[in-house]
Amino acid sequence: MLIKKQSIRDIPLAASHLLLFRSSSKRFSRVEKLVVATRYRLQPNVCTAARLTARLTDRHLFPHDVKPTMKHILFFLAALCFSLNSWGQDSLDKLASDFWAWRAQYQPFSLDDIPRIERPLRMKRSWSTASVERQQADLATFEARWKKLDATRWPVAQQVDYRLMGSALARVHWELNLNRRWQRDPTFYLEQTLTPVLETLLPPPPIDEQRSRELILRLQNIPAILEEAKSTLSQPAAPFAKLAIESLNNIRSQLQAFSRDVAPMLSGNTEELGASVEEATRALESYRAWLQQRLPAMTQQTAVGREAYLYFLKNVALYPYSPEQLLAIGRQEWERSVAFEEMERHRNREIRELKMFASLDDQIKRTGGMEAEIRHFLVEQEILSVPDDFPHYTIRPIPAYVADLGGFAEFDDFTGPVRLDQNCVRWAPPPSDTLGYFAKANARDPRPDILHEGVPGHYMQLWLGWRNEDTIRRHYYDSGANEGLAFYVEEMMLQAGLFEDSRRSREIIYNFMRLRALRVEVDVKLALDEFTIDQAAGYLARMVPMDAGTARSEAAMFATTPGQAISYQTGKIQIMKFLADARLHAGNKFDMKAFHDFLWRNGSTRQP
Repeated sequence: MLIKKQSIRDIPLAASHLLLFRSSSKRFSRVEKLVVATRYRLQPNVCTAARLTARLTDRHLFPHDVKPTMKHILFFLAALCFSLNSWGQDSLDKLASDFWAWRAQYQPFSLDDIPRIERPLRMKRSWSTASVERQQADLATFEARWKKLDATRWPVAQQVDYRLMGSALARVHWELNLNRRWQRDPTFYLEQTLTPVLETLLPPPPIDEQRSRELILRLQNIPAILEEAKSTLSQPAAPFAKLAIESLNNIRSQLQAFSRDVAPMLSGNTEELGASVEEATRALESYRAWLQQRLPAMTQQTAVGREAYLYFLKNVALYPYSPEQLLAIGRQEWERSVAFEEMERHRNREIRELKMFASLDDQIKRTGGMEAEIRHFLVEQEILSVPDDFPHYTIRPIPAYVADLGGFAEFDDFTGPVRLDQNCVRWAPPPSDTLGYFAKANARDPRPDILHEGVPGHYMQLWLGWRNEDTIRRHYYDSGANEGLAFYVEEMMLQAGLFEDSRRSREIIYNFMRLRALRVEVDVKLALDEFTIDQAAGYLARMVPMDAGTARSEAAMFATTPGQAISYQTGKIQIMKFLADARLHAGNKFDMKAFHDFLWRNGSTRQP
């Protein structure tokens, strides 16, 4: 075949353009003509059928030294006929492009860091009833387009993409029509107001004029969103309302400190900052009072229910498990992790406990060294490729203006598709015995956190995913793929020998496994109304064990976002099954590094 390989996929498009210019150039709109001209690098005023034919022959389809024969022309005409049949029809790529652009405008903000996306600037967001109805109507249109596509004869990779798009659409249906946080959960509106403010400030300084302006606009958007909440919260749950009220108990002092600390960091005209913060504060206080007044009449029901939960498992998460199977998996993994943790403790009984870093400076320095050691270990042991241009996972002291709004977002910045050359940052507190469960572990050995959050976990997986040429795999996210892979990494690196120099650190990994197994039980029982938030928090505090504050925040998050807490364990199990199937298929030719490279470079794709 003399036709350029890289151009074969573009032949139908090129043929369509050529045919349209030959048969209907007079009816071609200026915009369409400009698009085609740009596509083939022609000036719009000379973009004629003859010029396009010459350009296609010269550049697009055939090598420069090949004169097209009749065989080539017939091949081209066959492609042209195919393109005629599909001209004007929808495509999966077009659907995906339209959907992700729409999603960037409407996707709810979340306390979780994995779903963060780049969003349009200077956009006034709304959660009014009318806005929700518009989203529901848009979703129906996207779903109709998706169902019209017949993927049965597509290549396997495209069929996977088709299912991923179905999952992404199902997630929106889950958010709007089943979980319905916008209608049931008062904490949802704190995530749509205060979380956007904090997300603006999570990338490291300097805070340029564009970011400064976006911060003020998001502050100014708070009163309107909270006023809408008073109408859209038609079925608020009292336990969720109590969580929101607790979160707002000190909001005036928090925002006053925030305004004072962030003001010197901003650029451009920031005269509106003080007034914007004050108006936002009054709106949040009014919202808290409104919730307190209506609390006695609110329902105690928080569970999403079995039918909705099954929809999430099957259509959003694409899991093959029932709630009962998940409970069995979680129980078995909890027993395994407890047994291994106790075996490790017994083995280490003569070894002293891990000491906490003397200072945050020491922790930052050691974290940088350990991150480099992990990258070297991955390559040297032929576990996973690490691209030469992959930036670093770092930790830095928490800025005061970020600490002021603690509790409204994860304190990290995974960068994003347009900041691929920047280091990832986790904002870290000073070492202390009063720290929560995860921060205290990091203050003794940062490597479990580096593995899960940074290299080769979340940050590296997201970074590779953002470079994926496939539009769907570049944008798709799911906790099962992301949290499952990060959790898999922890035990993978333990088994590979990373922690042989610090056997007490192995106990941290096993205890993390214990927590992730318990999360499955907590998630399922909260969703099926077998646990209250308080019962779930107490259960985690006792069974992990962990501090009461972390246990309560975990229980609250899992109650408001059913399905998230199961993702660590289920995602990890699916990856391990994938590995076992690949090993069985390849036999002695199985290549661990090649397997992991394939897994990582496909971004957040769900595992089979």
